[in-house]
Amino acid sequence: MQVQMELCLIPLGVEGSLAPWIARCERIFVDAGLRPELHAWGTNVEGDWDTVMACVRRCHVELHAAGAPRLHSAIKLGTRIDKPQALADKVRAVRALDGRDLGRQDGQAGEGQDPA
Repeated sequence: MQVQMELCLIPLGVEGSLAPWIARCERIFVDAGLRPELHAWGTNVEGDWDTVMACVRRCHVELHAAGAPRLHSAIKLGTRIDKPQALADKVRAVRALDGRDLGRQDGQAGEGQDPA
């Protein structure tokens, strides 16, 4: 079964920036053949249920082993069986409603963004 997931993983009890911890977790998803999409409040990823969940477990195991005494993960999951749908399809559907990139007032795609 395919799953779409938003993961917000927060190491607790560590000092400094969380970026190295998040980067380490992102690498776990990439090494598993997935394409995580980072955003300001977490990471979106989609793929085979078992693969995605194994990556979440591996994130916890590896970050604890690297010295994080506590980890808090908030996970949102979505599955559907009536038709195939990627995360990008959801974004495209919203952007198609008014024919422009939602982040720009002039209707032009922002730098590095797909015009959908």
